Amino acid sequence: MTTRQTQIEIQADRFFLNGTVTYPGIRSQGRTVEGLLLNTRMVQGIFDDLNPETRERWVYPDTGVWDPERNTAEFIEAMRHWPEHGVLAFTINLQGGSPYGYSTDQPWINSAVDASGTLRRDYLERLERILDRADELGMVAILGIFYFGQEKLLRDEAAIENAVSQTADWVLGKGYRNVLLEINNECNVRYQQPILQPARVHELISRAKDVTRDGRRLLVGTSYGGRRTIPGANVVAVSDFLLLHGNHVDDPDAIRQMVRDTRQIEGYTPKPILFNEDDHFGFELADNNFLAALDEYASWGYFDYRTESEGHDDGYQCVPVNWTISSPRKRGFFELARKISSGDTP
Repeated sequence: MTTRQTQIEIQADRFFLNGTVTYPGIRSQGRTVEGLLLNTRMVQGIFDDLNPETRERWVYPDTGVWDPERNTAEFIEAMRHWPEHGVLAFTINLQGGSPYGYSTDQPWINSAVDASGTLRRDYLERLERILDRADELGMVAILGIFYFGQEKLLRDEAAIENAVSQTADWVLGKGYRNVLLEINNECNVRYQQPILQPARVHELISRAKDVTRDGRRLLVGTSYGGRRTIPGANVVAVSDFLLLHGNHVDDPDAIRQMVRDTRQIEGYTPKPILFNEDDHFGFELADNNFLAALDEYASWGYFDYRTESEGHDDGYQCVPVNWTISSPRKRGFFELARKISSGDTP
């Protein structure tokens, strides 16, 4: 087995990498950064479309062809710039996200799991290259399994359970120690199978935690949609970390309140709280959702769903993705992350 270089651990509500707390000693304008995990949503890193009727929607302008291998190669090439700006984690998903940023209907087929819950080899090969590079760079991957609108491709509850077990076993079998597992993106949004919905998703969190290799297991949680939604007590009880989304939350004070309310949920014990998706920006402002999360000692993640750049969608979720720091919005996030992670200077 390949010797891995990067290990993520949790102690109470703080993250540690290779035994050292993240951002050791760092404070930024009075905010404690030590132990947090600044992150960005990059869910399309292994994207493909298995539906021939929609595949041509994603062609590259310079070639007129969609190429999933090119997409992953360009993702990997861009990764080195993220930790240079203090961004230590990224979210990626086996079923991606909407290639339009937001969408209701999803006729495309983008899934690393087939109808039976079996993992597809070509997707895993692309994911392995990304996780290998993250390990080399000292980065953490928040690996999601399901995305609403694509989970319908699995035939039943048994297939969903199979996908969870296979994913956890594959990650552990490859020896990765830099992966946090997110069962599904926004468990409260439009899932058809009850086991992926808020009342029962804790069953899948527990299932993933029960998968072990040589005494090791993965750190596991799930996320909720925006609109000020906070986790249920059943999920809080079994999760290693808690994932919030800031979408549709326009007031930074509401972000602060979400974190405070999460810590008041019945059964809460100290554990990390992360925003790993927020479509608000204003990075040049004195107050924004990013800073608000830090005020309450919660990590924050950037969701670049759409950026108009010279008439084209240039966001990190819009396929074909430009994975470089190519727009004012992207530069705003990474520059603020760099400043925050560097800490105050005399």
